[in-house]
Amino acid sequence: MEHAPDPAASGFRKIIHVDMDAFYASVEQRDDPSLRGRPVAVGGSSARGVVAAASYEARAYGVRSAMPSTRAARQCPALVFVTPRFDVYRAVSRQIHAIFADYTALIEPLSLDEAYLDVTADDRGIGSATRIAERIRQRIRAETGLTASAGVSYNKFLAKLASDQNKPDGLCVIRPGEGAEFVARLPVARFHGVGPRGVQRMTALGVQTGADLRAVPLDVLRTHFGAQADYLYRAARGIDLRRVEPDRPRKSVGAERTYAHDIGSGPGLRDALAEIVEIVWQRIEKAGVRGRTVTLKLRSADFQTLTRARSLPRAVAGIEEFAGLGRDLLDGLLPLRQPVRLMGLTLSALETDRQVADDAAPEGQASLPF
Repeated sequence: MEHAPDPAASGFRKIIHVDMDAFYASVEQRDDPSLRGRPVAVGGSSARGVVAAASYEARAYGVRSAMPSTRAARQCPALVFVTPRFDVYRAVSRQIHAIFADYTALIEPLSLDEAYLDVTADDRGIGSATRIAERIRQRIRAETGLTASAGVSYNKFLAKLASDQNKPDGLCVIRPGEGAEFVARLPVARFHGVGPRGVQRMTALGVQTGADLRAVPLDVLRTHFGAQADYLYRAARGIDLRRVEPDRPRKSVGAERTYAHDIGSGPGLRDALAEIVEIVWQRIEKAGVRGRTVTLKLRSADFQTLTRARSLPRAVAGIEEFAGLGRDLLDGLLPLRQPVRLMGLTLSALETDRQVADDAAPEGQASLPF
C-alpha cells in the first residue's frame, strides 16, 4: 500500500480545486437583480420537474439539486423557479476557463463550474499556490460578477475537500503534513465518491469520521467495499496519487434510480423515465458534452438486468430527442415479465464542446510554496 510521498525526495504537487458558488442560480441572480437575496431554483416547476441548481437562500430550506420540484416548492413556498439557460452558463464557463489558462496549462475540467489546476510549475512566477488561487478568485469576481471557492493542497482529494470547507466565496489551504489530520475530523459523507448507501454501510461498521475509517484494516474494507476499498484506505490517510489530467475524456453521462416500490405498469415506467431524462439532461448540459448513443437499463424485481441502446450517426440534438429515444427503447421492452426496481439512462459516445488548455506541460520539482 502506498505511503504519503516524501516531500524532500520528490516534492509535492500544488493543486487548486476551483468550484463556483451555486453557479447556475448565481448567474440568474446576477442577470436579474429582482432575484438577488431570494430563494431561487433553476429547473422546471412542473409536476415532473427537477431542480438543477439552488441558490444559497434556497439551500437554507433544504432545497438541493436533483430534488423533485414539487418537493422543493413544499419545503420553500417562496421558491422562485427559473428556466435553465445552458448557453449562457457555457459562455460564462468559457470565461472562467480562460482565466485558469492564464496561470497553468494543466487544467482538468470536471463540469462547467469546477476544475482542478496543477500550478506546481508556477509559470508566471507568482510565488505561491495560495496567491495564485486568490488571484483567480479575484479575477472571476471582477470579470464575471460571480464568486468562486477554492481549495489548495498537495493532491486532488484534499484540494476538493478544501474548496468545500469555507463555501461560499471561501479559500482553504491544506499544507503538506496536514492532510491526515484534516481528513480525520471530517464525516465520511464529505468524501468524494461516498454516497448515502456508502455512508449507511460505514455506519453499520461504526465508521462516522475519517479517523474511524483510518482504523479499519484494509482487508475489512475490501470485504465490505470491494474495488472502492483501496481508495477509501488512501483517502483516510490523505493520500491521492492521481495527476491532473487536462482534457480528461469522459465516457458517459447518466443516472439511475432504485425505487421503494417496484413499477410494473407502462404509464408508471414512462413517468419514471421522464424524471430520469430531466436529471440526465441537466448533467449533460453541466458537463458541456454531446453524445450519439442512448442506453436504457432496467433491473427487475428478481434482479435480472435488461439493457437496450440506440446510436445515431450524429449527436443527439436536444432533450426532446433524448427523451424520445429513451421512450422508444422502453416501449420496445414492454410488456415486461417482471416489475422494475431500478431504471437507468445513459448518454455515451461523447464529444465535448468545451475549449480547454493544451495538455502538454513540463514536469518540475514542487518548489512553489503553499
